[in-house]
Amino acid sequence: MFTGIIEELGTVERLDSLPTGARLRIRCRQVLEDAKEGASISVNGVCLTVAGFDAAFFSADVSPETLRSSNLGDLRTGALVNLERALTPSGRLGGHLVQGHIDGTGEFLGLEPLGNDNWWLRVRIPSELERYVVAKGSIAIDGISLTVASLDQDSLAVAIIPLTYRETALGARRPGDRVNLECDILAKYVEKLLAAREGTPPALTMDRLRDLGF
Repeated sequence: MFTGIIEELGTVERLDSLPTGARLRIRCRQVLEDAKEGASISVNGVCLTVAGFDAAFFSADVSPETLRSSNLGDLRTGALVNLERALTPSGRLGGHLVQGHIDGTGEFLGLEPLGNDNWWLRVRIPSELERYVVAKGSIAIDGISLTVASLDQDSLAVAIIPLTYRETALGARRPGDRVNLECDILAKYVEKLLAAREGTPPALTMDRLRDLGF
């Protein structure tokens, strides 16, 4: 579990293809301070398991499904990635609950300057995710916890403050790039609960028994 508060920008050293999936190697420092094999690190919002590390890098295996459904397969040597360690029980939940399970990718449409190093980020979202996105709700974009400022048909917009712009890889994105999207888990639970309620047979009352001929 993560918070969507990015701790560090990492740099991709290599992405090696394997018979199934790939192995990703990322140069970084801060997220390695308490690293161990098997630990979880969010890379652009994708929860990956540390397979090896030293003082300046870690490597992780990426499954074929993750390569397909996220932007990790688009990474090239030198690319910047957003990194966050898993939340500890004593940590502050500064953003919102982020699982590191990507729901899909959106299309980066652009960053428009608002002045004083503030920005307006626009992302096109796939139709199957639209129902989970609401104005003033939370969404993780490339692992960053953000608040939806506006919705316009098939796209959303969020305000990016100077700190977020400086401390994440958003500034390196270009129109047309894929960005990882994880919708608020609460929306998906509510949808499932409502679907289950709608599929529940009517309560067995005396009137219902009479209607059935008893």
